Amino acid sequence: MNLELKNKTALVTGGSKGIGKAIAIALAEEGANVIICAREAEALNNSAIDIENIGGSVLAVQADLTKQADVDYLVSAAVNRYNTIDILVNNAGIASGFDDFESLDIEDWQHLFDVNLFGAVRVTKAVIPFMKKTGFGRIINISSESGIQPDGFMPHYNASKAALINFTKSLSKAYAADGILANTVSPAFIMTRMLENLLKDNAEKLNISYSEAIQQFLKENRPHVEVKRPGTVEEVASAVVYLASNKASFINGVNLRVDGGSVASL
Repeated sequence: MNLELKNKTALVTGGSKGIGKAIAIALAEEGANVIICAREAEALNNSAIDIENIGGSVLAVQADLTKQADVDYLVSAAVNRYNTIDILVNNAGIASGFDDFESLDIEDWQHLFDVNLFGAVRVTKAVIPFMKKTGFGRIINISSESGIQPDGFMPHYNASKAALINFTKSLSKAYAADGILANTVSPAFIMTRMLENLLKDNAEKLNISYSEAIQQFLKENRPHVEVKRPGTVEEVASAVVYLASNKASFINGVNLRVDGGSVASL
């Protein structure tokens, strides 16, 4: 299928590893120019090399999305290199572990929201004028199953992802007439380094093996993952690339769950 992404320009935040890296690679494979950003220079540069090795055009920019100056520099560098930004994937995000509500300080909430929600808000606000100018845009925000079907732990993370879904819906209402479509992709139980670290931490706390921690987490927290396995980053990337394409030109404001059936509601 020709997704008509050749020579489109895509900015992927948090593009140095995990889901973000997989998305950047998938977009590059479709012929898009890719800008990736992250805070860690080494992982960012390694990701850029991997994209170049498959023949992709990539610009890597070190940036902290909690800092407006970094966001301004990121978007400026992208536009200077590729003239505009057609596709924005707000993927950058953090999770701090299986925290319970009482163990979290207000500073924990503020920092996590600053990255997971306000980082996306800052970058989106900087990019939209360029999309309006060309009359074309795709904004894809990476949320989580936890934003729809939250657990009893990580309440700050769950709330930030719910807010991101709501933010996306607002964008879809506000900018569709400008040719800008906004959608959410909500993965569940995807085997990223972040999830791997969380599960290893849980295994240590419970004094069980890593494989036992995976199965226990599935049984206790994701009983509706009907495929009975973690998802892959490539499976998430495929959904994002489709939404970024002209094949999804009548899809706006949706929350596409890449979750193996995990969300129990309709």
